[in-house]
Amino acid sequence: MKRVVSLVPSLTEAVAVSAPGLLAGVTDWCSHPADLDAVRVGGTKNPDLPAITALAPDLVIANEEENRAPDIAALRAAGLDVLVTEVRTLPQAFIELERVLRACGVGRPRWIDEAQAAWAAVEPGEVRRAVVPVWRRPWMVLGRDTFAGDLLARLGVENVYAGHPDRYPRIPLDELNAAGADLVVLPDEPYRFTADDGPEAFPGLPAALVDGRMLTWYGPSLATAPAALRAALR
Repeated sequence: MKRVVSLVPSLTEAVAVSAPGLLAGVTDWCSHPADLDAVRVGGTKNPDLPAITALAPDLVIANEEENRAPDIAALRAAGLDVLVTEVRTLPQAFIELERVLRACGVGRPRWIDEAQAAWAAVEPGEVRRAVVPVWRRPWMVLGRDTFAGDLLARLGVENVYAGHPDRYPRIPLDELNAAGADLVVLPDEPYRFTADDGPEAFPGLPAALVDGRMLTWYGPSLATAPAALRAALR
């Protein structure tokens, strides 16, 4: 059996659900499944490289956005096999999920079929324009070429800043409120927006509080994400 270290929370869930027992190490942010039993090796941006090396994994799973290039390079320099994923659209997510699981020696799980069927059945309906903050102090929003933006577009939500040259631009709050949006979409990660922290900054817009895992994770949650996001956006 392979020993795997995952530095990507959503891929941790994908591996854990598909092949329990493979994961030797995971990040402090890997919260699913709830009964996950593996050594914690720091955060996605500040992993404990000596601890990972000491686990002697057969494979380390990373992502070009969530993990830092110097950390990936250091792990490779230590002789570890590091698989780096890139996920910026839903179709790309399915391709990368299958690639990760194959590298772990795992066959295609049924939840991938269920997730593809769930998204294939989505009918966008009326298009609404939205600003999608992912941080405040300073305010940052979804820009171009993001996985979350692709999911929202499939649900009929057009990201106002989808054409911005940056993927996560910093936009002053007064500009966000003057962007001509129909609503503001507030996920609970990476910044934890809540009913009391976020909507008050956009007094002229209805606010949709969404589960960040449903919007930004690529794994088993994709099977239930369309229904969960649609309910939150409603």
